[in-house]
Amino acid sequence: MAMLLQPLWTFVLGHAPLLCSPFFPVLFSLCVYLSFCLPFLLLDALSTRWAWVLRYKLQPQSSVSWSSVRRCLALTLYNHLVFIFPLTVLHWYLRPVHLTEEAPPLPRLLAQVLVCLLLFDFQSFAWHLLHHRVPWLYRTFHKVHHTYTSTSALTAEYSGTWETLSLGLFAAANPLLLGCHPLTELAFFVVNIWLSVEDHCGYDLPWATHRLVPLGLYGGARHHDLHHLKSKCNFAPYFTHWDRLAGTLQTQD
Repeated sequence: MAMLLQPLWTFVLGHAPLLCSPFFPVLFSLCVYLSFCLPFLLLDALSTRWAWVLRYKLQPQSSVSWSSVRRCLALTLYNHLVFIFPLTVLHWYLRPVHLTEEAPPLPRLLAQVLVCLLLFDFQSFAWHLLHHRVPWLYRTFHKVHHTYTSTSALTAEYSGTWETLSLGLFAAANPLLLGCHPLTELAFFVVNIWLSVEDHCGYDLPWATHRLVPLGLYGGARHHDLHHLKSKCNFAPYFTHWDRLAGTLQTQD
């Protein structure tokens, strides 16, 4: 099974100097994030002209202004450059990157990505619920993320320093705890960033992840948009089981 991913991993190893650079985590995170946001920004631009786009918008009465785009981009870049980058340099210095020659087996990669997502979902749910239930934590740390009651792709990372670093720590620690291969780690980061952007995209599209996962196990954009709109429900970022158990799940307006 490792042979299935070996050509891809060999290609990645061809860029080993970049992967081992202290600049890579920030460049990778920003490039993947902005690439995933771009299609939804295009939909936002088209929704004012084409009715077929507007029909999929979760809050059709709202629109995304360019000033909000600039504010979201500015805060994302600020957090990455001022806080995340120095920490990645420190991590690079204390724990240099070592790349193995062999790719991981595909089943192991898929299983570990899923486990990382489930762990991150629980950690984020607990963090999120706590910061809503304790007024001081909400006012001091989480309120920034709720500046916009109508979600759009770039609001995914519109958050204060503490929130950005906390959720970033959860995401970075889980692959390390599981002893994941570097390729598995990259795959998890890509999937996690995509799901976060999709959660905040503001559209309920026919091919959305929550439509592909059966039995209502996955919340998706509609689930998270309700959280931003009402603020007292749907605290888990992705899956619905923790909100079901906590009695905080809401599936419609």
